Amino acid sequence: MAIDKITEALTRRVAKTTSRRSILTLIGGAITGAAAFPVLPVSRAYAAANPAHGGGGGSIGPQPTGNPQDPGDQASCDYWRYCAIDGFLCSCCGGTASTCPPGTEMSPITWIGTCLNPADNRSYIISYNDCCGKSSCGRCLCNRNEGDRPMVRPQENNDINWCLGTSSAIYNCSTAVILGVALEK
Repeated sequence: MAIDKITEALTRRVAKTTSRRSILTLIGGAITGAAAFPVLPVSRAYAAANPAHGGGGGSIGPQPTGNPQDPGDQASCDYWRYCAIDGFLCSCCGGTASTCPPGTEMSPITWIGTCLNPADNRSYIISYNDCCGKSSCGRCLCNRNEGDRPMVRPQENNDINWCLGTSSAIYNCSTAVILGVALEK
């Protein structure tokens, strides 16, 4: 009986001090927050670093180009062409630094960057194209923002899903295609 009286008193006090709308607001906020939790960057970074928890692994073995004029490892985020890339490296997903993996298509819409080639100490214009049509490969995530511009100049911003010009807007990985030598400043 004492539990019934305590429960009744507590319930009446809550009913007097709160409205139904505020309770519904709290419940709705909790549901929305719980639904948004898996998309937090911390969760994605943890999954990418831990293959047993849904990530596809971080890196693969070295992939040198074999060309002395194009030095570096295409499967490494430190590769010179990746100075403004944001996404999974196609060279870790079945493609190369400049080609898409089989079963995907290269987006005709692109963002650009200018990267310094350590072999000849010249700057090159790099076109970063997303490969689209399959779900994200989840390997070799690379996010470098050298020369990234605010959204006022979207053609130089790497935070956009550039798959809108393809038959499927599903992002898989990103390439770094050399367009040519940049002009001197």
